[in-house]
Amino acid sequence: MIYTVTFNPAIDYVVWLDGLRPGAVNRARRELIQFGGKGINVSVMLGRLGVESTALGFLAGFTGRAVEQGLVQDGIKTDFIHLDEGFTRINVKLKGGEETEINGQGPAIPAGALEALFRRLDRLTGEDILVLAGSIPSSLPGDIYERILARLDGRGIRTVVDAEGELLCGVLPYRPFLVKPNHLELEAVFGRELRSEEERRVCAGELRKRGARNVLVSLAGDGALLLDETGAFHRIAAPRGAVRNSVGAGDSMVAGFLAGWLNTGDYAQALRLGAAAGSATAFSDGLASRATVEELLRQGFPQA
Repeated sequence: MIYTVTFNPAIDYVVWLDGLRPGAVNRARRELIQFGGKGINVSVMLGRLGVESTALGFLAGFTGRAVEQGLVQDGIKTDFIHLDEGFTRINVKLKGGEETEINGQGPAIPAGALEALFRRLDRLTGEDILVLAGSIPSSLPGDIYERILARLDGRGIRTVVDAEGELLCGVLPYRPFLVKPNHLELEAVFGRELRSEEERRVCAGELRKRGARNVLVSLAGDGALLLDETGAFHRIAAPRGAVRNSVGAGDSMVAGFLAGWLNTGDYAQALRLGAAAGSATAFSDGLASRATVEELLRQGFPQA
């Protein structure tokens, strides 16, 4: 089983406007509600690709109940911890010329709820994959990902971490199966602009030396770079299409990579499905459908 953890889920309220006028009444031209958070996005996309997962994390209030109900209706297994206080955040995403986002804060997570999550994670075995994705609320310790991997260390559980900065660097000694920084996050880790493919490869290699088994670097419109656990590099260009949405593209790439790897055991094929899933979401208003992903696979990829 694949388990995903989302510490701060959200309802994303997406609004399209002809133009945003501050200080005036703005009327929506179109609206979309989706249930978000990076781990949840991974679970949803895995489900659309035919791979079962269980979504873990914390929910609160009427918004939390709406998130869980929506995921269940989408066929996603859930095992959330429901908090007694607060409410799951609502993020407002305004698309009117330039894109503007207002992200909610989310509920505080008490120590008892965190311990309840640890007890759920203690059930995982060497047959399972755990995905930790995204930022964490201020009520949690900044090394929470590291603590989780330390607790699970030595049990053969494959872990996937999609995070930035210290959240990412702290888990490397525990040999995560996959880390997925984007190109900007890779630059931030090493404190410099990476101007060439060779520089990105060197930095990916450094993450592998520090412990990551596989390093997947998403490059936005330039595709993706993978350094696999055998030491081989794989490079793929992004499929052609009109970008409509950046939210969830990286999460879709993680889901596609895992689905491809589980189905084939081949890293090149995993990268191919990951790139198709990530691009399909970028070309959609929300997370992509399976049909959109399969269409990009049929079209093929430009030369990298």
